[in-house]
Amino acid sequence: MATQIGVRELKNNASKIVRAVREEAAEYIITVNGEPVAVLRPLSEIESSQQRSEKVAAFLAELDALAREITAEWQSEKTAVELVNEQRRG
Repeated sequence: MATQIGVRELKNNASKIVRAVREEAAEYIITVNGEPVAVLRPLSEIESSQQRSEKVAAFLAELDALAREITAEWQSEKTAVELVNEQRRG
């Protein structure tokens, strides 16, 4: 059974409440002027896994865009690996 808490209590005790959600799987119904407006609950394993997958996909897309940008601006006849190896030797 979810505990009802007002938005002011949520604001004043956010760290404690989020810790309870994370560590105890507590659920809260958030109210404004006594009216329920939201539910605060832990993510299911599927939701949590999906969030991680989305973060990884976004990171990889950003990395891919950076690689395309570098490739488009590359002006040397040598590859980056060749240039790094030359610096290490010199």
